[in-house]
Amino acid sequence: MKRLLLLLFLSHALSPVKHSLKFFLTGISGTTNFPEFVVTATLDDVVIGYCDSIIRTAEPKQDWIRKLVKENPQLLQEYSQKCLGYQQRLKAYMYLFKQRLNQTEGFHVLQRMSGCEWDEESGETKGFIGFGYDGEDFISLDFQTMTWITPKAQAVEIKRLWDTDIGRLAYIKNYYISECPKLIQKYMHHERKRKERPSVSLLQKTPSSPVSCHATGFYPERANLFWRKNGEEIHEDVKKGEILPNNDGTFQMSSELNISLVKHEDWRKYECVFQFYGVKEDIITTLNKTKIMTNWGKIINFNTYEEFPTTILLDTFSFAKNY
Repeated sequence: MKRLLLLLFLSHALSPVKHSLKFFLTGISGTTNFPEFVVTATLDDVVIGYCDSIIRTAEPKQDWIRKLVKENPQLLQEYSQKCLGYQQRLKAYMYLFKQRLNQTEGFHVLQRMSGCEWDEESGETKGFIGFGYDGEDFISLDFQTMTWITPKAQAVEIKRLWDTDIGRLAYIKNYYISECPKLIQKYMHHERKRKERPSVSLLQKTPSSPVSCHATGFYPERANLFWRKNGEEIHEDVKKGEILPNNDGTFQMSSELNISLVKHEDWRKYECVFQFYGVKEDIITTLNKTKIMTNWGKIINFNTYEEFPTTILLDTFSFAKNY
């Protein structure tokens, strides 16, 4: 049974997933204190790059891509040139849309989201590109038929115009179906070199609640968290949670142990173990009443009943905002 559970964990940890690379472009016309143009790039929905019409240069937003740019200085220049190119392109789109909508003045917002997905298991790729105008869907490309679709009557003429631009359609298809997924694979190769160890804490809601072993801030997500007794992994009276994303691109997970039947003298026999797949060194936290953090504002030393200031809990419980 234990061997089966281990195999199930390994298959989950190694199971390929879909990855995405997305580009969000925003253009603003009219008087505003915001940049006229902003572009953001995300990998698996985590921001990896940013630029706008004020700074006019690309800014890496993750350590691994900062390292990549440092090792390949020409990439920063390339990304910055693409940013300026996006700006000119979006200006042209803004002019076209305003012309078709008979708008000459006023505050308007044009957005474009484009990108691709890559399935690590099947190799299947998917492209997407769409425009929004003043907060509403305006026009997007159907990659199955390679024709533009729109819910707006005002955009029908733009659809006809773009449907006849065969050269542009061929370029879009090649970039988002072939070139964009290659970028995902390149970036994933560099990102997976990153390893961040978690902060592991023992938490308890009430004196009668299970003790939760909580690991947060780790990367990559290929990890395991479990309880063991006398060196052997246990599953009875254990409730294991899912791996969840944090806002900064790292991950968190919890595993609860029901301690209602655990004798006082047996506590030290229990350990919470965090494992990175492929890393030999585990992070081991012994079940210790003096180390349990509670959400009723105290850390209780069960031997002396000494109470510690609530302030030391603030950093530990900051993970709650990520739920």
